[in-house]
Amino acid sequence: MRTGAEFAEVYAEDKSSTSAALDDGRIEQVTSGRDRGAGIRVVAGETTGFAFTSDLTERGLATAADAAAAAASSGGGGVRTVALTKSAPHRPNDVVHAPDAIAKARKVELLQRMNEAARASGPEIVQVSAGYGDSRKRTLVANTEGVLADDEIVRTLLRVSVVADGDSGMQTGYQSMGHTVGFEIFDTVDVEVLARDAARQAITKLRARPAPSGSVPVVIKNGSGGVLFHEACGHGLEADHIQKEASVYAGKVGQLVASPMVTLVDDGTMPGEWGTLGFDDEGHVTQRNVLIEDGILTDYMWDYLRARKEGRPQSGNGRRQSYQHLPMVRMTNTFVLDGPDDPDDIISSTPNGVYVAKLGGGSVNTATGDFVFGMTEAYLIENGEITEPLREGNLIGNGPQVLKDIDMLGNDFAMGNPGTCGKDGQGVPVGDGQPTLRVTAMTIGGTAA
Repeated sequence: MRTGAEFAEVYAEDKSSTSAALDDGRIEQVTSGRDRGAGIRVVAGETTGFAFTSDLTERGLATAADAAAAAASSGGGGVRTVALTKSAPHRPNDVVHAPDAIAKARKVELLQRMNEAARASGPEIVQVSAGYGDSRKRTLVANTEGVLADDEIVRTLLRVSVVADGDSGMQTGYQSMGHTVGFEIFDTVDVEVLARDAARQAITKLRARPAPSGSVPVVIKNGSGGVLFHEACGHGLEADHIQKEASVYAGKVGQLVASPMVTLVDDGTMPGEWGTLGFDDEGHVTQRNVLIEDGILTDYMWDYLRARKEGRPQSGNGRRQSYQHLPMVRMTNTFVLDGPDDPDDIISSTPNGVYVAKLGGGSVNTATGDFVFGMTEAYLIENGEITEPLREGNLIGNGPQVLKDIDMLGNDFAMGNPGTCGKDGQGVPVGDGQPTLRVTAMTIGGTAA
């Protein structure tokens, strides 16, 4: 601060992790690692200086602070003394069994059980890959506005990918689960069920027909379409995109931007969910933020710099990949709330269309809201019933238009699989979810003639 800066922050992190991988029936690797360091940010006017170091001695931190200050300002003066106020603990959920205290053999056993369960699903299964991961990350944030906050987040992850071979060639199935809890998650999660579901997807797609092309009604299964709202709507509601006017939602607070039955929330406090944390990576307590309520845009997501510029409170959405990265506005757990409709009625009232049971990766243009997603598990809807499985199709649309075209919303809310959100070269854990819903028309990019 003696160089004339307006704001300075120290973010320290200590992360330990374990991972294991199985492929073709063999354990390929079991690794453990630890990474610790600190990032120091200095803000002077519109300029931000940032430096990071793995040397947590006083000398190492002072060197990084000097480098960050020099980058932010070439001159100035004065010394500012700040009294740090310790934030009250905020733990969205408790960890019963710390994964780093569990023998690696028990973690490897989970992969072996999934391998056996998947292969037992049928002779069509020719390959199984599975992975396990856990981490414990402790963070400490202090800044010149008096913030002093510490957090500890434990994450446990399991994934399985299955390949089936048949007359139509090879097809894949995938399943995963991830939570901000300890090893006790496996008291309630049946890993064999996960593996069998991945195998079922792969085997089912062996008899799948190519997806049709054109605009049709689309029903999206609960929990499986949250990634669509994350990508197609959530990114456009991040304040950095808004301030750069690089979002289709800029300047639309108070306006109807979705069907009146749609309420969209970002909530970093959900117990156990993948995007949950006690404090964001700027030391601000996480919270439940209603972004769209009854179809009306109510607010955006904010980090420190964007909120400071607008003279408004932060929303707990300042996140960074690690101490080596600057924080930016990011989502946590983003989801659509329940609606009034029975999921079975949504299917039966759809004469013809496509039922999407699982979405894959996608991309979005935040300036326009246009998106493309792969459909990793989808079926035809014929005469109000789910019939033949489909393959090789994309879901193409526009986020704002999809929000307006939701005409039925189920009462069966569920969160989806754990995700990693990429933005400006950084990845952070996020969750998403939604009830079963119907969009009156979306474009299917299929290969059927």
